[in-house]
Amino acid sequence: MAEAGLPAIDWPHGDSMARILSNHISREMFLLWVLEFLLAFLVFYVLLLPGDASGTAFGMPGLDLQTTKSASMLGLTVGLTSIAIGLYRPEICLQTRRLLVNSVVAGVVGFPVILLMSLATHIDPSFLLGHDALWPMKMLLSWMLVLFATRLVMRLLVRLDILTRNILIVGSSEQADGLAAAITAMPRQFFKVSSVVAHGNIADVTEHLLDTTKIWGVVVMASAAGQNLPLEQLLTAKTQGVRVFGDVMFREQQLRRMDLDALTSNWVLYADGVTASPLAAVIRRGGEIIVGLIGLIVTLPVLIVAGLAIKLDSPGPILYRQERVGLRGKPFTLFKLRSMRPDAEAGGPTWASLGDSRVTRIGALLRKARIDELPQLFNVLRGEMSFVGPRPERPHFVSQLQAAIPFYSDRHYVKPGVTGWAQVSLPYGASIEDARQKLSYDLYYVKNRSLFLDIVIVLSTVRVILFQEGAR
Repeated sequence: MAEAGLPAIDWPHGDSMARILSNHISREMFLLWVLEFLLAFLVFYVLLLPGDASGTAFGMPGLDLQTTKSASMLGLTVGLTSIAIGLYRPEICLQTRRLLVNSVVAGVVGFPVILLMSLATHIDPSFLLGHDALWPMKMLLSWMLVLFATRLVMRLLVRLDILTRNILIVGSSEQADGLAAAITAMPRQFFKVSSVVAHGNIADVTEHLLDTTKIWGVVVMASAAGQNLPLEQLLTAKTQGVRVFGDVMFREQQLRRMDLDALTSNWVLYADGVTASPLAAVIRRGGEIIVGLIGLIVTLPVLIVAGLAIKLDSPGPILYRQERVGLRGKPFTLFKLRSMRPDAEAGGPTWASLGDSRVTRIGALLRKARIDELPQLFNVLRGEMSFVGPRPERPHFVSQLQAAIPFYSDRHYVKPGVTGWAQVSLPYGASIEDARQKLSYDLYYVKNRSLFLDIVIVLSTVRVILFQEGAR
């Protein structure tokens, strides 16, 4: 639901929760999720309603309490499954083939989850399955119908430009053209640059602001920030609903990444994600220990089978230990299941490449399913890693990247993670330019780290694993 490039939701900005939602959730996608949950609830309620339903619930005659609970659980489950599968990414909504594939995968994954949730919430699964043998198929087909119907409406709204937000850019032509190109390149189709005005042309800026119904937002570039701008007209436009952004703020809120070229040396002092209250730190650490232990217990059979397969496939150790750079630049030993030949780096450290010949047959499968990352749960339990954070890199590459990319060491202000914002936003990178792109997302996480953003990233990781995005 929250992806790089989505337009910011128009929440009120009075408290911290509103700011969190504003940063990470698209208004269009949030409203779509609510609408689909309500539609799914109604469909599931009708499908599950007993023929002799005559009970009451919440004082409403004719509303069956058991059916209401089950339909609500089903609607919430398929909604969360849809988020994890990536069905609330705007590009998915606008592409029929990808929507169909993701919908089928969501149904296959979601139905077992529904049965598990029914046990956890003490709802008898026989109630869900006992109506008729075709009930699961009816549920899946009904849900897919809801998905396609709502997204067809959304596609129509996009094509009619009803959801399009017109942007006025004020600044030097060079800076403004760069931002305009970035907005045009966004595959979301929610923004349109209506005009670019040089900061010296105050009359032109004023003229565009006369009809605020045609302008959603004004972006003031750095070159225009200290210039003679029509402040009175801009303030009047704000009172009429027009948003006014600095260029750095606009890039961060809309592209969901930091503008590395605009960072100053003390930017991290204003990064809320770097610090946390003692209580929040204790809660986060306690959650990591509990989930880490549960994860190890649940995945132990997978680790055993994978270990045997590695041993039978190629000579060498099952577990691979590698030095990585962690919090505050402190090195630690990272654990992984071995996926390469033992002599893979006889000539020195090198980045993995697409179709890397050093990867073993079993190793390729483990990497695609991310099973080789499971031993990092030990690193989480030891406090060296979090579940979510910038991916830890090797000291050899860190030295290179710190010399080539400004602010690269700033990603070490938070613990490294098993998964991260850059991992779910970009494909695998194996070059300095790729590292620079990922750093812009890592620093976004450093600045905006929160439990809510962590949940968004974990849900997005499910999509990355299922569709093997970025695996090498």
